[in-house]
Amino acid sequence: MKNWEHIHLNPQLLKTFTVRAQVIDAIRTFFKERSFLEVETPLLVENPGTEPYLEVFKTTLKTQKYDDKPAFLVTSPELFMKKLLAAGIGNCFQIAKSFRNEEGRSAFHNHEFTILEWYRTEADYTDIMDDSEELLLFILKTVTKNPQATVLPFQGKEYDLSGPWERISVAEAFQKYAAISVETLLDEVELLKKAKSKGYAVTATTTWEEIYNQIFLNEIEPNLGSKKPTIIYDYPISQAALSKPKKSDPRFAERFEFYLAGSELGNAFSELTDPQVQRARMVEDLKLRKELAKYEFQLDEDFFKALEMGLPETGGIAVGVDRLVMLFADVPNVKSTLFFPIDEVFSFE
Repeated sequence: MKNWEHIHLNPQLLKTFTVRAQVIDAIRTFFKERSFLEVETPLLVENPGTEPYLEVFKTTLKTQKYDDKPAFLVTSPELFMKKLLAAGIGNCFQIAKSFRNEEGRSAFHNHEFTILEWYRTEADYTDIMDDSEELLLFILKTVTKNPQATVLPFQGKEYDLSGPWERISVAEAFQKYAAISVETLLDEVELLKKAKSKGYAVTATTTWEEIYNQIFLNEIEPNLGSKKPTIIYDYPISQAALSKPKKSDPRFAERFEFYLAGSELGNAFSELTDPQVQRARMVEDLKLRKELAKYEFQLDEDFFKALEMGLPETGGIAVGVDRLVMLFADVPNVKSTLFFPIDEVFSFE
């Protein structure tokens, strides 16, 4: 039976979707009270982001006057929002649909999902850490209608959303939870050797990134956000994506993610503003996409034009709205937060 049918039989289930509306309203209120401009950017584009491990949805744009053109659904609105930042619009946010193909059907994933992105100019990732702490507490007070609320009940446990949240660097987390020193973490040979001694499958073709991700998933993630949200920050530079190198230690990038109750909720950067460095990273991404047999497309030259015009010093973040709703509605998976989850739109055997 599908969600809409369950609601028909049991109108009480509509409560979850009421919470969804409250969460989205709270997000808008939070940013508008802080004079952030709400923006809209395209969902259908010619050249999406280059993240090598994200697959896109491909379609065809047909017109009467021109040849058919390959087109893609965005995995995030990031590149287009940065064009607006370069244009000088200042602090901005967006609540939008995004699409990621080849995502597993799990408690935390839906191929079509709602994403929140916000960008604060003349700021860096530490300012976005502060915004994140304030936002979640604001949503809690709004949903509970209790201006003193600080505790979020979720699936039989209670989580303290008050600041400051736990903050731990990636290097500290690997040392604390996996007994791996920073020197071992950043050395491919040593990390593979350590992983093998821990029982991980290591072959002649195993890469640093594969082992890093396995250890992070198995030994680090389960310890994050267990009592209150955890911010894990300063990722190895190879995991920088669109973030700046850390000034005091360029082996790491000014990037953080935050976790709560076993779920990764947000991914943030001190945004990279150097067009040459960004181009080099994206060219490498496209090469890796080809090796991984992902859909191929060109770089978005408009994005580099924006970087060359000048992107202000900016901190930015992407947050999964469906996962936020899951937490505030106290339901065990994102499917329960969606009127029409992917499992019910398509037939799966």
